[in-house]
Amino acid sequence: MKDNFRTKGMRKKLIEVLRKKGINNDAVLEVMMEIPRHYFFDSSFLEFAYDDKAFPIGAGQTISQPYTVAFQSSLLNIKKGEKVLEIGTGSGYQAAVLAKLGAKLFTIERHKSLYEKAKSRLPEWGYRARFFYGDGYKGLPAFAPFEKIIVTCGAPFVPEALIEQLNIGGVLVIPVGGDDTQKMLYITKTSETEYKTESTGDFAFVPMLENKE
Repeated sequence: MKDNFRTKGMRKKLIEVLRKKGINNDAVLEVMMEIPRHYFFDSSFLEFAYDDKAFPIGAGQTISQPYTVAFQSSLLNIKKGEKVLEIGTGSGYQAAVLAKLGAKLFTIERHKSLYEKAKSRLPEWGYRARFFYGDGYKGLPAFAPFEKIIVTCGAPFVPEALIEQLNIGGVLVIPVGGDDTQKMLYITKTSETEYKTESTGDFAFVPMLENKE
């Protein structure tokens, strides 16, 4: 697949849409302008790649709406070299954004087909990350602690393991709620036993599932 004047133009229009919707983190927008989102789509669905909408990617999962990717990435406020854990690799698009922002990225996916696809193609396209097939509720205790953790699926509750795997001062961004809508929570770990939670708006994600396939 190629990135040409047409796809770059489509991407530029998408970035303009995101700015109008209130995304003002220049670093995030610049990275999203650089990443060809259509690479994460089947070639026959190219015309949908730059709509500000989620889109099915197989295994009952979706590639998140660009606004949601930009919103979560802005909340994380990645600093170059930060150790970041992503729960829900999916298509790998959010992982590409985090890697491009300079994160030292660890990403978990519970669907084997999506895990294998992302693990093979993201490095091909120059996005560096460590890929894991497993249960996101458990995180990656062997690689903890992390400075930032992002969850890209709707969780029914905040998994205690993810809080435990944060540095003190670390941040967890996670959508929590029922199957239809979730509250995007911004959780800061303030001590070994305490954390502060802020709600930043309503979103809709596919559900976070326990256990590997």
